[in-house]
Amino acid sequence: MKVLFLWEVPQKLQEYIENRVDKVVKCVFPPSGDTEDLIPLAEDVTIMVGWKPDRELLNSAEKLRLFQNPGVGVQHLISLFQEYPGILLANSHGNTYFTAQHAVALLLALSNRVILHHDFMREGAWRTGDEEGASIPLRNRTAGLLGFGSIGKWVSSFLSGWQLDLIACKRKISGEKPEILKKWYGIEDLHEFLRQTDFLIISLPQTPETEGIIGEEEIELLGPEGFLINVGRGPVVSEGALFRALKEKRLGGAGIDVWYDYDPAPDENGKNYPYNFPFHELVNVVLSPHRAASPFSDLERWGEVIENINRVAREEQPRNLVNRKLGY
Repeated sequence: MKVLFLWEVPQKLQEYIENRVDKVVKCVFPPSGDTEDLIPLAEDVTIMVGWKPDRELLNSAEKLRLFQNPGVGVQHLISLFQEYPGILLANSHGNTYFTAQHAVALLLALSNRVILHHDFMREGAWRTGDEEGASIPLRNRTAGLLGFGSIGKWVSSFLSGWQLDLIACKRKISGEKPEILKKWYGIEDLHEFLRQTDFLIISLPQTPETEGIIGEEEIELLGPEGFLINVGRGPVVSEGALFRALKEKRLGGAGIDVWYDYDPAPDENGKNYPYNFPFHELVNVVLSPHRAASPFSDLERWGEVIENINRVAREEQPRNLVNRKLGY
């Protein structure tokens, strides 16, 4: 069974994968990720692993059974794979630990005013204190997890010993409430969830149902002492509503790793900003360039990809199959 990887895979990762897949699996590592190099290799492959295939490549792979995305986000693949109902589409949660860690880092950077005092020290201002920017204790407050998939569960694990209440809101709740949560809500109770939340941590995927789900009204429910952390997808939060609330101090602060324009044109000074409002001019934000999934060199993150390769080789159902109707 052949597996085609759609980019130039580093030698260390090649060896890691080859040492862990079943003996019947032949891994094909191309010299580049260019379509013209990939097409001759795709004719008899059973699995492709990569991020952005095109139609020409998929059309050349007549035996393809599974397309494996190495990351969580698949919004860029949904419309394309609607045209290929016979090909399974799966994602991977291998980077969710890192993303959760980054979400907590953004929360702490905000609550402890790390960037503000870092900038003071770069300017030579020593021993600035609470008048310039007091830290905000997390204890006796509530962290609300909007999305309680793998990222949300890791976040709750990290925060569980910090003397704050944890609540969650997800598309649909079923079964018993996880013990780590004080309460959980279905998406129909989003506003009540937000009323109870001091620190909102968003890890939702981008789907037609989630785009703009946090707008003016929802941000108002967080209030001037509320914080918003977004490591899900930018369009889940209304860009204009978020900027205005931060600028007018109707929201206490935001830590943002996911944005709105991923191909920004340089401004008159040659600078690239992935948004349409000047978030970089605000003092109550921590800006992060969609790097929560770092480090990409970590090899253990490939465990679920390898598992799915072996599952197909053994004629078992792959894990983490994407529901194309729901968009994740």
